Amino acid sequence: MADREKIIRFYKGTEGEEIVIKLIDAVEAVNKTRKFRATDFLDPYGCEIAETVVAHYDGISVDFFGGYIGAERQCANFVHEDFMGKPSYNISVVKATWNDKFYRLSHRDVLGALMGLGIKREQIGDLLITLGMVKIICTTKMADFILQNLTQIGSAKVSCELDNLETIAPREERCKEITSTVASLRIDSIAASGFGASRSKMSSMIDAEKLKLNWQTVKSASQMVKQGDIISIRGRGRLEVAEVRGTTKKGRTVVLLKRYL
Repeated sequence: MADREKIIRFYKGTEGEEIVIKLIDAVEAVNKTRKFRATDFLDPYGCEIAETVVAHYDGISVDFFGGYIGAERQCANFVHEDFMGKPSYNISVVKATWNDKFYRLSHRDVLGALMGLGIKREQIGDLLITLGMVKIICTTKMADFILQNLTQIGSAKVSCELDNLETIAPREERCKEITSTVASLRIDSIAASGFGASRSKMSSMIDAEKLKLNWQTVKSASQMVKQGDIISIRGRGRLEVAEVRGTTKKGRTVVLLKRYL
């Protein structure tokens, strides 16, 4: 049996503390039933925690699924080695449509409308928005609630219907490569180069807790980054530190950044 308190202590005081407790509870339930248990939706940081937790338990594996290939928010499914059936995820998708001649709705608009109905973030997966439509990936038990209660997003009236997950195409991400030289690998400097803004602007966004590193809120502009790290800003996408290529004769660091559009 894993040391439950030791695992929790590792995440104590971080954004992962509440998540890790729920995940340990799920794994320990599987240990008792010797079957499987699926979680609600996790962000990539939560998925990392799930992998860390399951590594401490013998005979239990974890898989992830978010409703379609390439989903960012996914449910973890802890499965006991004695379980011989096919684990289920209970994920559904609701399609909401509106008149695109008069309204241009954003991810923030849709998420705000859902939160306004009292829906918790972990019950919602990715929100796939196109012109006049959004596909809301959610837990199956939440799908009926959305169908009955989501009638408006912002000032736009919407119509909802249950859709099929198979209609969702795999995610194809576009990215722009940026080669830059920076004074250091401080996050404010890297983010400024990648997002095309000043360091002072990035510092202000960090102070407002709008910037995340590997899906955890950044608290200090002087925090250092490394190759493979992901920086994200709400509403502006993600930035990957793809390569750290060494230093110039003047001592500046050369980096290859990938900005996902």
